[in-house]
Amino acid sequence: MTPLSPQNVYENLDLLEQVDVSQSADYREQAQEILADPDVSMTWRQAIADRLRQANLLLANRTVTSGDSY
Repeated sequence: MTPLSPQNVYENLDLLEQVDVSQSADYREQAQEILADPDVSMTWRQAIADRLRQANLLLANRTVTSGDSY
C-alpha cells in the first residue's frame, strides 16, 4: 500500500459530497490514519481535522431531523 499524502487526503475530504457512500467512508478512514500518524506535521493534521469536523457537521445537519435526538 502506498503511503497516504496529507495533501491528497485533505483534498479528498472536499469531495465527500460528490462521491458515493463507500468512497466517502474510505476518505474518512484515510483522514483518521493521517490524524493518528505522528510523522505527519501538526499543521497538516490540524487542517485535516478541521475539514473532517466540517464535513461531519454538514452530514449531521443533513441527516438529523427535528424529531431525532442525540
